[in-house]
Amino acid sequence: MRAVVEGRLSASSDAFQTHIDRCLGCRACEPVCPSGVEYGLLLESARDAAYQARRPGLSVRVLLSVFRRGLLLRWSMVLARMTRGLGLAWLGSRVTPRGPSLHPVRFGLAMLEATRRKRLPAIASVESLSAASILTDEPDALRDMPLSEAGPVEGLLDGSTHTAVGPLTDEAAADAASEAAAVADRPLRVALLTGCVQAGLFARVNDATERVLRANGFEIVQVSGQQCCGALHAHAGDTDSARRLARVNIDVLLKSKADFVAVNAAGCGSALKEYGHLLRDDAKYSEAAAKLSPISRDVSELLAEAGVRRGASVPRRVTYDAACHLCHAQRLREAPRAMLEAIPDLDLLPLQGEDDCCGGAGIYGMTHPELGEQIGSDKVSAVIDTGADVVATANPGCIMQIGAGLMLRGSQIRALHPVELLDESYERAGFYR
Repeated sequence: MRAVVEGRLSASSDAFQTHIDRCLGCRACEPVCPSGVEYGLLLESARDAAYQARRPGLSVRVLLSVFRRGLLLRWSMVLARMTRGLGLAWLGSRVTPRGPSLHPVRFGLAMLEATRRKRLPAIASVESLSAASILTDEPDALRDMPLSEAGPVEGLLDGSTHTAVGPLTDEAAADAASEAAAVADRPLRVALLTGCVQAGLFARVNDATERVLRANGFEIVQVSGQQCCGALHAHAGDTDSARRLARVNIDVLLKSKADFVAVNAAGCGSALKEYGHLLRDDAKYSEAAAKLSPISRDVSELLAEAGVRRGASVPRRVTYDAACHLCHAQRLREAPRAMLEAIPDLDLLPLQGEDDCCGGAGIYGMTHPELGEQIGSDKVSAVIDTGADVVATANPGCIMQIGAGLMLRGSQIRALHPVELLDESYERAGFYR
């Protein structure tokens, strides 16, 4: 990068293009750099130079074009959902012949199938759950209701029916009242960044995020007119498009007057927090970008700052994958774990190399399918070795990359967002009734 800036190397040279292009952009180098070099920001500038000097292939240009055009993106997501819903993604991922030339197609279909919501096997019966963890804010009449008369609760992860447990002890009831009062004291207004892939293929994660935030005392502000955050474009070097998308999001999100912007996709959260840098030279938007970046929060960050409300028992064996742009770029390591630790009876299993990149890295799987598969294969093997039922990771690309790898290996392990597990815990606790 320095050689290009100093004119000793051309940005169009094979050496520069290959070196910059093959970097995952996982930013694992940043937390360990003794000089505090912000490599991720430098990499985006370098990729901008590479993009201007030599435009990428047709497939990359088409993809970036789709994601910067709202109408085209929406219809693309409709088509993707139809492909998934009709079972074509599942079928294609199995009948497409194996081979290097067809790998991107096969793996791409597997990634799409990995976005499908599937039921997990039924978990422990309600008799194993503690009363205090099931009901914490129900009316007295329901808390005092005998087990046989309590209403059923449909499990979100397994479709099973669970029955509310009662009554609570006086001590548990007092704790519940204190907790409810504490929640009422922090009615912060939060706008949710709906995202493009998240809204198009993971609407359930956005819904779960809203429910969980409301259950923790936050007020959700609906914000229309949002666009793609621009992360894919910035990572690919199409910085001009990233800036155009950022301006739209800044306008609509700041107009909402929300106290915070909640994000449930690690890459998008990193992008929003760096809008101030992206638009630092924009006379019209630099000040607005500098206002939005500090109020942007990952959902786990918001909950950790407020104190995550404990839910009901979800006896699952779960391993946690630390998404690169959450642990390296945003430096959030404990907050996502706090969400999982707020779930009673959840067995959190260690994952070897939990903060290693899964190989997804935005569009890396498209530009470098063989490298992406090799890196992803190591991650999938590590997940399988844990013996978990679920791998929780906080980025849609990681869910798709790891989920596809697991599916192609014939594994029954599901890839989910951590907020989905907390949402299940809250549903079992009766917080949404």
